[in-house]
Amino acid sequence: MKYYLEKGGEVKVVLAFKDTARVESFNDLFGFLKEKEIFKGDSGEVYSHISHEGASVVFLGLGEEEKLQYETLRRGFFSLGIELQKKKVNSIGLTVPRFGDRCYGKTNKAIWEGLLQSQYDFDKFKSEKKLKVLLQDVYLDIVEGEAEKVESVIEETQLLMDGVFLARDLVNEPAMNMYPEVLAKEAVDRLAPVGIDVKVLGRKEIQDLKMEAFLSVARGSSKEPKFIVMTYKGNPDSQEKLALVGKGLTYDSGGYSLKSAAGMATMHSDMAGSASVIGAMYSIAANKLRKNVVAIVAACENMVSGDAYKTGDIIGSMSGKTIEVENTDAEGRLTLADALWYAATVEKADKIVDLATLTGACVVALGSINTGAIANDEELMDAVNSAAKLAGEPVWQLPNNEEYKELFKSHFADLKNTGGRGAGAITAGMFLQEFVNDTPWVHMDIAGTAFLDKEAGYLPKGATGVPVKTLFYLAKDMDQR
Repeated sequence: MKYYLEKGGEVKVVLAFKDTARVESFNDLFGFLKEKEIFKGDSGEVYSHISHEGASVVFLGLGEEEKLQYETLRRGFFSLGIELQKKKVNSIGLTVPRFGDRCYGKTNKAIWEGLLQSQYDFDKFKSEKKLKVLLQDVYLDIVEGEAEKVESVIEETQLLMDGVFLARDLVNEPAMNMYPEVLAKEAVDRLAPVGIDVKVLGRKEIQDLKMEAFLSVARGSSKEPKFIVMTYKGNPDSQEKLALVGKGLTYDSGGYSLKSAAGMATMHSDMAGSASVIGAMYSIAANKLRKNVVAIVAACENMVSGDAYKTGDIIGSMSGKTIEVENTDAEGRLTLADALWYAATVEKADKIVDLATLTGACVVALGSINTGAIANDEELMDAVNSAAKLAGEPVWQLPNNEEYKELFKSHFADLKNTGGRGAGAITAGMFLQEFVNDTPWVHMDIAGTAFLDKEAGYLPKGATGVPVKTLFYLAKDMDQR
């Protein structure tokens, strides 16, 4: 999809608020539609009039003017993009006004993202693919003097959405095709061309690092675990480094604490944290952000075999802390324990954010709307919240009272890998805190937001790519906070 900062396009797109009496063009048709209540201007409402002999128009509703948000524009232009596909429209013209005191750059960014979101589809396994006519050319009539800003935000958004779509593709791939070796290869193939150094460690090197917790989870699978370290040095003049740590369970059967058949059905998505950091790293590097970022993934499968780890086992970790295994299906926190310790002590990151489809408890608490978060540093948590708000990917911080730590203390080891049924999302996150070595840290539980069982606005069924945008904006604005 290409953009042109000029007038043009075979179909005119006209924006209308709910209380609008007149619009920039096609007022006779607009008045008729309003009078007959065929088109009211509700948020995301679309009406198209495509003619083979006269001028063609599509009206897009923006809802109540005083309630307009950037998310309104994303969702509205996503709906527009879907309608344009149905009508097989190749090019449009749009006048982009200035909406009150809202940032003109963010306005154009939201519009462009909405259109791009409408074009994503994962249909590689369909034997009969739908013939889709995608929007190709967008002519933007913009406010005078804003060309440089608009060009910049559109190009940034394009590369950002490339990262989101990369994450979605990785997660949507079935586990038969997406296992640790393949995930590592994808990281190399997609990230090396944009200037990221990707180091992949095999079992022997992981053993040399004494990552016993990670290796314990990997024992039951015939697929070799991979430890993937992705380094981007966007600012060689700075020593500051942000670490993004993603859970990389390419398939999770639950191990001997076996999941139900229904519970396993979508467990190829248990590596959404790793896909998120890979997608974010692509967007960060492709946009040439002047930041130093390292992404870390401990990739493996959690399977059942004669050598699989068992409940009651007491295992070590890279940090030296011992862990009693109460539930082999609480495996993600074990792999992350070693990955986080590596980020804190080997990479010596100044800040750490981890992403994990960690607990069903978080889904119960927050559903698929908010990502849950636990933090040991309020400044970093504030930065994550600001980035999430800009991204339209809401985050809800959970409490971290010291008393919760009592729930995962072990009688026989230093820690247990579960804290019982109560406060499951909280105790899982606070378990991870034991392995960050006091580095400022935020844990994001994306179990409910990374993979959906039905569409939600511009987020498709299956992988959503949440929270790639949040991570990108966090890295971009880190030194401005």
